[in-house]
Amino acid sequence: MLKMKSITKTFPGVKALDNVDFEVELGEIHALIGANGAGKSTLMKILAGAYGGYEGDIFIDDNKITMNNPIEAKHNGIVIVYQEVDTALVPHLTVAENIMMDYIVDGKNDVFMNWKYIRKQAKQELDALDLDINVNCLVSDLTLSEKQMVLIGRAVFHKAKYLILDEPTAPLSIEETEKLFEIVRKLKNDGMSVIFISHRLDEVFKICEKITVLKDGKYVGTFATKEMTIDKSVEKMLGRKLENSYPKIKVDINETLLEVKDFSGTGGVNNVNLNVRSGEIVGLAGLVGGGKTELCKLLFGEGNILQGEIKLKGKGFKPKTPADAVQMGLALVPEERRKEGILVNESVETNLTLPTLDKYCKRSFMQKGKIKKASVESIDKVGIKTPSEKQLIANLSGGNQQKVAIGKWFLSDAEVFIFDEPTKGVDVGSKAEIYELIGELVAQGKGIIYASCEFNEILGLTDRVYVMYNGTVVKELISEETTEEELLYYSAGGALNEKQN
Repeated sequence: MLKMKSITKTFPGVKALDNVDFEVELGEIHALIGANGAGKSTLMKILAGAYGGYEGDIFIDDNKITMNNPIEAKHNGIVIVYQEVDTALVPHLTVAENIMMDYIVDGKNDVFMNWKYIRKQAKQELDALDLDINVNCLVSDLTLSEKQMVLIGRAVFHKAKYLILDEPTAPLSIEETEKLFEIVRKLKNDGMSVIFISHRLDEVFKICEKITVLKDGKYVGTFATKEMTIDKSVEKMLGRKLENSYPKIKVDINETLLEVKDFSGTGGVNNVNLNVRSGEIVGLAGLVGGGKTELCKLLFGEGNILQGEIKLKGKGFKPKTPADAVQMGLALVPEERRKEGILVNESVETNLTLPTLDKYCKRSFMQKGKIKKASVESIDKVGIKTPSEKQLIANLSGGNQQKVAIGKWFLSDAEVFIFDEPTKGVDVGSKAEIYELIGELVAQGKGIIYASCEFNEILGLTDRVYVMYNGTVVKELISEETTEEELLYYSAGGALNEKQN
């Protein structure tokens, strides 16, 4: 058994963990849940050796161990797969080289590298997981799902006893998620323990045997899954009942703000037609790979428009860069917030005011007083939990990072806001707060495009929904008149079946 006893971790201005206990038995799938900022990732980073300088003790089979770096963690059989899988892989190396990375760099090999052994061993690890991935393929050519599997294959090669999966299903399709679950169950049957961090509570109840709940950096309790429900779990995570999952504000829908006609471009976007009106939330529904993200980016000036037109308030324009789109009145909250939505090594203040920096400058001089005032007001309005506006974004929880990615556009003059998977990796409490922020925007007469593969969100929030498949819009539906089953049908290509019949 692995035990963490009285773990405490403090960052400047923040006590991230306060005397937290956590236990996992061998051959167990154990969920670790909590609201954003509860301390889940911090606790697991301590266990994986990424964070030193903690208080408390860690035991494996009653033997006290220290975790000062990832190498010590690996020697004790502990491996973590982070949500941002690209940070743990070398894209210009092959699958085999990435799986066998530690073997390659440990310095214990002969003068000449045995590449045949490396490829053979990597293929053996993937075959053991029933994965059909070419070990000679570059990691840069893989899907996110395949990259996760490469990291799991590396863990198997390390003969890990404890595998930590941090939000593993966030970027995956339904089919990819099922495949991941098959692999996790196989690892459990082979004697490995899996620690599963997720905000998708339905998945937690589907695959996990026990649940440990954290709240505000403190231990709430450990429970058998069969003795809990999703509602009970939410209540323990938040310390209260969540009364309304989708707090949608009813507002008048007025004139058309955005028109997109016969729109095609890079990323496989093909002949898209849609419109958004003032005070309206328009959904973009589809499965992973259906073209939602590509369309959002193309509208925002990332990529090449090959044909078609965009009109904003009746005025045509063709954005060549995101700067063009911002000047015309568009705002984008991208799916990959850490890569595209925020500057993780800059302060909250810098991130919030960067898109509208010209408002706080006099000639070539920045007016720091105005910058501070605007950022403090935005922090309060959006509900960002931070010790101060000077706090580095990297030290905030995922939910608060997402609020920063949204809040920076509240200071802009945008007319149409594009949200691409805005609640990805966000807890249920923060989700409700993000929904309320979107409600405030439509109450101001803004238009919203809300792209998501979470069909329950689409139905709960939007007025109309466009369903995407293979880069194009295949169906327009009234949200309150459709169902998740119908959205799934068209997202999986049902419109093509109708045409053929």
